Amino acid sequence: MYAVVEFNGKQYRAEKGALLKVDRFDADKGAAVSLDKVVLVSGEQIKVGSPYVAGAAVKTTVQDEVKGDKVVVFKYKPKKDYRRKQGHRQLYTLLKVEEIVG
Repeated sequence: MYAVVEFNGKQYRAEKGALLKVDRFDADKGAAVSLDKVVLVSGEQIKVGSPYVAGAAVKTTVQDEVKGDKVVVFKYKPKKDYRRKQGHRQLYTLLKVEEIVG
């Protein structure tokens, strides 16, 4: 059984026991988070929402906050001695799926 949930404008496939790596949001480690915007629920029958499935939810707990891989931004202009190097690491929150209701 799996579900497709929408969180912060992005869609994720959630299965029981799996970890979801979502964009960072303010929550304490171990806090319970319920994701109510369920787009699709798969089980014995597939339920597709319009836009969301009524009464469906995915219950998760916050596991940790992690950083993603480094992305290097490098700008230059040829023959002008212009070079700028900048790095970026995105912050993510790991959510463990406890239960899919619906």
